[in-house]
Amino acid sequence: MLRLRLMTLPLAALLLSGCVAKTLVDVATAPVRGVAQVADWATTSQDEADRNRGREIREREERLGELQGDYEELSEDCRDGDDRACREAVELRAEMDELIRYIPADPPEDD
Repeated sequence: MLRLRLMTLPLAALLLSGCVAKTLVDVATAPVRGVAQVADWATTSQDEADRNRGREIREREERLGELQGDYEELSEDCRDGDDRACREAVELRAEMDELIRYIPADPPEDD
C-alpha cells in the first residue's frame, strides 16, 4: 500500500503542477482579458458602423417616402384651393429637402 502511494505521488505532483500553472496563468492574464473586453464593448467595429449607417439611410429613405405621399396629397388639396394644405405642403417640402441632403446618391451607371 505504501509502495502504491509512493508511486502515485510523483504522478499526482506532475498533474497538479499543470493545473496550478494553468490557474496561475489564468489569474495573471485575467486583467488583460478584462481590459480587452471593455475596449471591445467601448468601440464599434467597422462592420457594426457600416450596418448602422445602412440602417440610418434606410430609415431616412422610408421617412422620405412617407413624406412624399403626404406631400402629393397636400399639393392636390392646395391646387383645389385649401390654404392650410398649401402651408403644410411647404413645410413638408422643406423637411424632404433636408432629408435628401443626407441620403447618398446612387453612383452613375457604367455604359
